Order: sequence, then structure tokens, then C-alpha cells
Amino acid sequence: MRLRYRLRQFWRILSIKEDQLEDEQALVKLNPEQRTLFTQMQPGEQNHAVIMFHSLLEQGETQPDLLVAALLHDVGKLRYRMSPLERAMVVLVKAVMPGQAHRWGELLSAGWDGLPSWRKPFIVAEHHAEWGAEMARQAGVSSLTETLIREHHHPPCQDADIKENNLLRKLWLVDNES
Repeated sequence: MRLRYRLRQFWRILSIKEDQLEDEQALVKLNPEQRTLFTQMQPGEQNHAVIMFHSLLEQGETQPDLLVAALLHDVGKLRYRMSPLERAMVVLVKAVMPGQAHRWGELLSAGWDGLPSWRKPFIVAEHHAEWGAEMARQAGVSSLTETLIREHHHPPCQDADIKENNLLRKLWLVDNES
């Protein structure tokens, strides 16, 4: 059941210790600017990214763009640090009322100004992939890695480049499993 999975994920985030995040096998894949972005992410997001990275390795994946995308796919969440309660709220609303979660996540042309604070987590959930792709590009990722980060919440489509589509499918699957 998806709710049980989310509850386990929520508990895992609350129980992470800082020393569990040191993973040199993962961090060696990142240049200094990318490593800085990674280490600025919240511990739960770092842990999730490292789990994805190792899941891909266990599947025999060695493609560098895919591995870097796994580590940096949620870096856009640096724009607004959500509390565990805000994360839980977004997950529950997405599960019960996905259309409403999407509407609350729409960013107005004025940006954050004038928005009630309870909407900010929905905006982050909706836009972090786009923001993260830009941040990762500025940190020197390849154009393929940038695309994988930007599209990681969208199921792969039929008319995309075959290699890109295959890598996106793998990233999307491990993201949804971890």
C-alpha cells in the first residue's frame, strides 16, 4: 500500500543521523560545485538521493549522467526548506486530491509574494525539478543530466530520444521506489 510506504519513508527521514550521509562512493561522482549543492540539501533528501544512487548501482547502472541526476534530482528544494509536517501535508493532499495539490502548486507571476505560507510546500513540490535543473546546470552538470533532473517527475514519453527516455525511466522508477 502506498500510504504504508510513505509512512516508512517519513519515519526514515526523521531518524537519519548526520554520519549516515557520508557516502564517498556517491560524492566522488560530483564536482566541487555539485557536491556543495548536495551537502546543502536536507538530510532526508540526501539520504533519498544516496539510496537512489545505490539502487541504480545494484541494477548494474554505471552511466555517469544518470548517477549524478540521482544525487541531485531534488536540489531545487533548496529554495524552500520544508518541515516534515509540510512534506506530509503535500504527500497526503497529492494522494487524496492530486488536482488540488497541482492548483495550489501553481506559482503566480508575482512569485512568492502575497502567497499564504501553507501554499509554499505545494509550489516546491510542483517546481523543484525545474529549479533543480537550473541549479545543477550552473554547477556544471551535462545537458543530459540537466534534462533528467528537470523531467524526473514525469513518466517517460514515447517521442523522446531513446537513450534519454531509457535513462529517465530508470531515474523515475528508483525515485518512486525509494
